[in-house]
Amino acid sequence: MRLFPILILVLLFADRPVFAQTAPLTRSVPVLTRAGAQSALQAAERLATESHDPAAIAVVDADGQLLAFDRMDDVRSGSGDLAIGKARSAALMQRPTEELEANVASGRVGLATAGLTALRGGAPLKVDGIVVGAVGIAGRSKEDDARTAAAVADGFGAAP
Repeated sequence: MRLFPILILVLLFADRPVFAQTAPLTRSVPVLTRAGAQSALQAAERLATESHDPAAIAVVDADGQLLAFDRMDDVRSGSGDLAIGKARSAALMQRPTEELEANVASGRVGLATAGLTALRGGAPLKVDGIVVGAVGIAGRSKEDDARTAAAVADGFGAAP
């Protein structure tokens, strides 16, 4: 007798999905490949060499995971960690780290305490307006870091 009410409920709801789907449960997005990361790394190395401004260079995917890295000769030891932090922060926040630095300077210190590197020199890499990764540059000056990162980001994915 106790099973009868349960059986009625099962029959009433048997043709209905368990989860009402009002929107897609997944989406397709472009993903930065190893080849794409190497392309960005090589572009940054070329710019740094041409400007005689050696740097540590990091390229991460959209989730901030390291895909490519190089520390050129005559770069300070700590620059490697800074480059990775700048790239990771630019990818996760989907904006240049120059904006993060400006926000911290204007009093939004929460960005600095959130584990982000709020220093100039990180820029998101986009494909069709979607952030697929980021590049981080740490060399001799923050101005050169920001300029190189922006140039790499602007040229990313452009036809050779």
